[in-house]
Amino acid sequence: MSALAALALALTVALLLGVPVAYALIAAGAAAILATGGTPLMIVPQQIFAGFDSVLLLAIPFFLLAGDLMTTGGITERMLDFANAVLGRLRGGLAISNVAGATFMAGISGSAVADTSAIGRVLIPAMIREGYHPGFAAALTAAANVVGPIIPPSITFIMIGVLTNLSITKLFLAGILPGILYSVAMAITAYVISVRRHYPTHGRVPAIEIWRTFVKAFWALVMPVLIVGGIRLGVFNVTECSAAAVVYAFVVGKFVYRELKWSDVWGALRRSARTTAVILIVLGGAQVVSWFLAYNNVPQAIAKWMLGFASSPWVFLLIVNVFLLVVGTFLENAPALVMLAPVLYPVSAQYGIDPIHFSMIVALNLLIGLITPPVAICLSLGSLIARCPPREAAREVMPFLAAAIVVLLLVTFVPLISLGLPNLLK
Repeated sequence: MSALAALALALTVALLLGVPVAYALIAAGAAAILATGGTPLMIVPQQIFAGFDSVLLLAIPFFLLAGDLMTTGGITERMLDFANAVLGRLRGGLAISNVAGATFMAGISGSAVADTSAIGRVLIPAMIREGYHPGFAAALTAAANVVGPIIPPSITFIMIGVLTNLSITKLFLAGILPGILYSVAMAITAYVISVRRHYPTHGRVPAIEIWRTFVKAFWALVMPVLIVGGIRLGVFNVTECSAAAVVYAFVVGKFVYRELKWSDVWGALRRSARTTAVILIVLGGAQVVSWFLAYNNVPQAIAKWMLGFASSPWVFLLIVNVFLLVVGTFLENAPALVMLAPVLYPVSAQYGIDPIHFSMIVALNLLIGLITPPVAICLSLGSLIARCPPREAAREVMPFLAAAIVVLLLVTFVPLISLGLPNLLK
């Protein structure tokens, strides 16, 4: 049995047995190394530690902690109140406010799952009380919050930057326009469905009330400006920015809004540490597999095959989209990124595709998997909060999934959407 076959077999068996992804990757890598022979197994722990031996990865726990502190500090509710005051007058205003709230939250936490939980706990019960179908509320919340890792700060882009040695600042800038485009697509889809189903409106809110909710949400709305502006102006790098975001979130929640308790801080620290540990061990395990693939020249072999099969860069990108959409349905974006980046990026370079543009395509594909059955982590979380059968949420998410794929195709075949801001702000 070839080493590559041993890798594929061991990984498949481990995943089917329900072994956690990180340990399945480590076991598959070790099995492949044993099948190859001549390579000491000491390489496994070395590669595990190499997988998370990067200062840039410190930004992940800091951004997670900042998002958690802002959520527990009452900032999420204030942002949603402001969004609803502005958009509630429209048909299905609460649904559109859901999308707007997800877009605001995207500039804080960088995690789709965390944002789905934070916004879902507030808005899904409110939407159901207003007469929205529970499956629709769950599907909309899950689909809207996919934008979380696209608009900076983005944990996904931090991982891509570490894995590919690309500028995280450029990746952050490149994600702004695709993220806004995605949110607009979700809002339009929600509005069309709301009109067809005659979902309720909240009526016109007086200007003074809009101003009052804006003032309350001001400190939360400043957060994305602090992150992007601070990095772009050179005030701090990505890691320093993430630490500054934690300080900002703590000060706003504790001393401005005065809703953040010390017990909340401790809980946020624990949750952030746990999530970070999961991400890092997945990175470490996937690094073992990545090393094995590189050591056996698998990326070069795939590149040679693809160059003979795909006649143009556009055909290659279309194949990549289909492949990654399938991968995203059953594999989380963290392990998928670490396993596939060493294979796909060298091939894309052979076609002359800009690596920043290609990163947007890869990220969008894998993030759409968060709402693509059967796994669909965000969708499952939304249906759990809405207390509706997963099949109902899966049925309701289909229009949003179609809109997401349209955005993906636009980002794929119109590179200016991804490269406009990075090129403009060089």
